[in-house]
This record gives sequence, structure tokens and C-alpha cells, in this order.
Amino acid sequence: GALGDRAYFTRHFDRRKDGQASDRLGARLRPFMLRRTKSQVAKDLPSRSEEAMVCEMNDTQAKLYREELARAQQMVLTASGFEVLTRKRFAILQALTRLRQICCHPNLIDKNSGKEHDSAKLTATLELIEELHAGGHKVLLFSQFVTMLDIIRDKLIEMSIPYYWLTGSTNNRSEVVDQFQNDADPCVFLLSLKAGGSGLNLTAASYVILYDPWWNPAVEAQAIDRAHRIGQTQPVMAYRMITKDTIEEKIMLLQQKKQLMSANILGEGGFARTLEKTDFEFLFGLEAEEKLRQDD
Repeated sequence: GALGDRAYFTRHFDRRKDGQASDRLGARLRPFMLRRTKSQVAKDLPSRSEEAMVCEMNDTQAKLYREELARAQQMVLTASGFEVLTRKRFAILQALTRLRQICCHPNLIDKNSGKEHDSAKLTATLELIEELHAGGHKVLLFSQFVTMLDIIRDKLIEMSIPYYWLTGSTNNRSEVVDQFQNDADPCVFLLSLKAGGSGLNLTAASYVILYDPWWNPAVEAQAIDRAHRIGQTQPVMAYRMITKDTIEEKIMLLQQKKQLMSANILGEGGFARTLEKTDFEFLFGLEAEEKLRQDD
């Protein structure tokens, strides 16, 4: 009962109506929450570094992206704020997913055309994996899209780089983890973000690749923490693969903007549920057009 019923909560903690609502909510929750960070508990844990690796799309990939973006922009421009939050919300979120998939690899949305597209991000990722493998390192690679992991797996087979695999359909999770942990040779562990993002101890790896950005930065942090946890003896390096001038860059900015809303209070899916029309306009590059309309 600390937060009251829905009407009370909306009246006192709606940040859209009151800029101090988040502070007030934090003050209300603080007496009930106890938090210890990893740095406070595991003082001897090696360092953790993160780096964004920016990739630039080729012409064909960029053309597909622009076409999908134009359709999404039209959808948002013709929708009212109420429709964005209700009737058209699912279609808009689908458009966001399609744009993210094009950034990963155009074949994720165009797999039945018979065309074999190229992906700048995949090329950069394979080059990074090849370099780390030559250095004798184990690597964790996370993606939200299992179909993307399929594509990467096929490429690793062509490159003769050994791999392990864990998704939601994997039944022998502990066995696969043990095999990876005990393998003395450099290899790659392909994991779906939801299936492998928490609860696993993968300290045999000191390099982590996040192939596609996820809405909630806490979920990404949990994925990196599969390697950066008690038992790790090497510094951990995490790479975020980001496609230049796309929605992926904007997701990173929006993560920072909404960090307070997603951290510790909202669940994994909560971040996307907080998106409003202004957020969609920002993601689809419509903030400039909206400002011009307001000026007129």
C-alpha cells in the first residue's frame, strides 16, 4: 500500500505532470530497498571496460534502412499522441524492431527474397572475433535475435572457429556452460540475450560482444556480468556494436535519458512501455519536423 491505488499513484508520481515525481517516488521507495553494488562486495574483482564500435552501412543496407524508416516516420506523423500509446503502438514497435534488424543484417527481414545481403556490422564483428581468436581469447556474443545468431554461427563454421550455443530452446544449459568453461582452446559462446543474460557464470571469457543494443541498459549490464563476476581473474572488455546514423545510436541516447526510469524499479520490458510519442519522434528522426510544425 505504500504507493496507493492506481489513481493515487497517477496523481502523485506521474512524471509527465510533475518534474519532481521521480524524486518523490524514490524517496517513498528508499526505506524499503537495500542495495549493495558489486564493487562494494567484490573488491578484488578485475576492471571492466566498455567500448562502442561504430559500423557504417553499405549502400544496399542503407537503402533498405531508409525505405523502412520512411514508412515508420509516416506512421508516427499521421498518429495522434493517444494512438501512439494505444491503437498504433504495436505497429510502431514492430517498425522499431524491423529497423534494428536491418542494422543487424538485412536478411533478418528479407530472408525470403533469395538475395544474399551484406551487413557492415557482421563484417566488423567477424573481424573482431578473428582478431580475438588469434590472440587465444574466449568470447561471449549476445544478440536479441536468434536468427542473427544462426547467421553468425554459419560464418564461424566457415572460419573454422569453434563455438558454443545457448538460446531459450537449449535444454542442457549447465552442460553447455561447463563445456565452455572447461574448454582450454579459444572459442565463441553465442547466447540469446534473454536466455543467457542472467544466472550464468562464464568467467572463462574476458571479452563480451553485444551485437545489438537493448532498450534497458540494465539487461545489457547483466549480460556483461556473465563474465565480470566473482571468479574472474582477467580484466573484462565489452564491445557494443553500433550502426552509424541509425536508430541504434538513438537507442543509446534514449537509454541515458531514461536511465532513472529503468534502473532498479522497472522490469526488463518496462523501458519500452515508458516510450511516448516524443520518444518515437526522436527515434525515427522526426524531432526536427515536429519543431518546425510548432514554430509555424
